[in-house]
Amino acid sequence: MLARRVRLSLLGVLLVGATASAASLPTPREQALRAIYRELVEINTTDSAGDCTKAAEAMAARLRAAGFPAEDVEVVVPPGNPKKGNLVARLRGSDPRRKPILMLAHTDVVEARREDWQRDPFTLFEDDGYFYGRGASDDKAMAAAFVANLIRYREEGYRPASDVVLALTADEEADELTWNGVDYLLKNQRALVDARIALNEGAAGRLDSEGRPVRLAVQAGERVFLNYRLEVTDSGGHSSLPRRENAIYRLAAGLSRLAAFDFPFQLSPVTRAYFEKMAAIEKRARSDDIRAILRDPPDAAAIARLSAADPFNNATFRTTCVATMLDAGHASNALPQRARATVNCRILPEMPIADVTATLTRVVNDEKIRITPLGNPAGSPTPPLTADLMRAIETTSNQMWPGVPVVPTLSTGATDGRLLNAAGIPTYGLSGMFHDPDGSHAHGLNERIRVRSLYEGQEFLYRVVKLLSQ
Repeated sequence: MLARRVRLSLLGVLLVGATASAASLPTPREQALRAIYRELVEINTTDSAGDCTKAAEAMAARLRAAGFPAEDVEVVVPPGNPKKGNLVARLRGSDPRRKPILMLAHTDVVEARREDWQRDPFTLFEDDGYFYGRGASDDKAMAAAFVANLIRYREEGYRPASDVVLALTADEEADELTWNGVDYLLKNQRALVDARIALNEGAAGRLDSEGRPVRLAVQAGERVFLNYRLEVTDSGGHSSLPRRENAIYRLAAGLSRLAAFDFPFQLSPVTRAYFEKMAAIEKRARSDDIRAILRDPPDAAAIARLSAADPFNNATFRTTCVATMLDAGHASNALPQRARATVNCRILPEMPIADVTATLTRVVNDEKIRITPLGNPAGSPTPPLTADLMRAIETTSNQMWPGVPVVPTLSTGATDGRLLNAAGIPTYGLSGMFHDPDGSHAHGLNERIRVRSLYEGQEFLYRVVKLLSQ
């Protein structure tokens, strides 16, 4: 009898093990996504050595193979930029009077040096529940999910009411003063990407330290990106005869005054909604401080504590300007003839650019420090969180992650959504992909995303787009 019990016990263990092993294997749908994802990650799309056209053509080939007509799959390569191609594909709807839903993702990635990474950044690795690679999170996860979902709609015979348009674009990561795929399409082929609503990167979910979902973000609007040059010039001279007047010291003093300055606290409807949601999620002390800044007038001490506790808080409720680059002098044995700094500002949508320039001038407080904005970006309006959008998001979120709150956010960074919003196409950051408390290491070393989060994000986006396009 004992031997029989042991055999049965071992059989149970084997059966449980086999079930767990089978459960961990990717489903056919996940395998299809993974193949698309791998192909995208393993195409180098950096600005220095990459080719976004190659990525666009690879995804176009997959869509055509899935049965999309050639006229509904177009690779747009701008003149003079042969490696900056963009893919625009369309699933036709039943009502041509309704404007489309646009699914937007960028194929380009920031630079990644092999010697800095633990693994080859342009080979997709899976290890301990994570996918690793440059673009694994930013933004080839969403690009792959959108391609896989468009194919899935086609295979299922889904006929939306409005067209569903996919745009995979180049050079979102490029310098503000260079070329941009969304900008090119808006200016030259607006009809291809015109839509009543667009879904884009810019927001994700947050996991706790145990990997449990804490909140799901939906991004509405973003701060305006603008660089300033601060420059001091001087006649210079021999370093053996130093003078009190020194271009480097003068510039450094002005930057020190800027470092000690905070732009005013300011909440918009979106950021107020964010903090209202966070007040119900955070622990007691932090929650009390959040409620204190929501009062009128807001509590200054609570603002200071929240700002010090998390840079994201500070970046959410005020404009920020920070020195990011320095360039000064021309020889080690000469007094500097020039000192120059780049100051990067991320400006709240409600704050006029002219006010930022005037504030910098007042804070630096030195007429010999010349302050020049590098470019003149137009403001990007914050899109409204409409009832139908939030209903689709919250319905899907409650189905997949019951009880996890959906939190509106203002992006502290910059995405191509700013261009679409400025062009009158309401654009929202939404991925359904959850990240660890320390993020995905996007733009940094060993970029990653949880395997489970990629697969769940695909399903989330599939359902939300379907609800919005009905």
